[in-house]
Amino acid sequence: MSQGLQRQLTLAVRLRDEATFDNFLPSPANHVLLDTLEDQTGSGGEPLVLLHGPAGSGKSHLLQASCHQAGARALYLPLAEVMDYAPGDVLQGVETLDLVCLDDLQAVLGRRAWELALFDFYNRARQARCHMVIAADASPRELDVDLDDLRSRLSWGLVFQLAQADDREKADILCFRARRRGLALTPDVANYIIHRAPRRMEDLLALLDTLDENSLAEQRSLSIPFVKSVLGW
Repeated sequence: MSQGLQRQLTLAVRLRDEATFDNFLPSPANHVLLDTLEDQTGSGGEPLVLLHGPAGSGKSHLLQASCHQAGARALYLPLAEVMDYAPGDVLQGVETLDLVCLDDLQAVLGRRAWELALFDFYNRARQARCHMVIAADASPRELDVDLDDLRSRLSWGLVFQLAQADDREKADILCFRARRRGLALTPDVANYIIHRAPRRMEDLLALLDTLDENSLAEQRSLSIPFVKSVLGW
């Protein structure tokens, strides 16, 4: 990757501070996935882990958490945001890192130059023992991949499916993330928010940011009347 492009991508792509493993509330089905990702950069770690699931299921959070844990020798690339760069330039030399996390794989599929560059990167990464985590909206079998060799390589890794959280799980996540901030959010108040706010998890967490700021400024607890007044409900 050229220094100029590296600077551009560094400015455009930043890890969220809160996107860590400690800040992720796993369902019982996701404990194996979490253990796999936490162990991945070790000597016995998996060369490739592929996550798939709908938007809001936690894929981006887990990819960024993997990069946070791996430290300076890790790279997070949201492909939907870098898809208009030349793929060969984006992926040049990144196999020298310990970990590369590619998000939104589906955004570049169907583009021959990107598929060829990804196939080439995969082969270089395996040879260099660079570990990979890839996130997509479907399993390797169901992705719209034109290059059969790339589909085959994607299928060689461990594949995990993440499900969209239901309302009960969203309330649990809100309460969990509130506790991590030192806030007391009861299930009743969490459910009140869930049933009146946008359904996307990222929107709900953005509301929690707003409530946290106002709670600190006004020194008030997160009661239903307080939530109503802050959010204009």
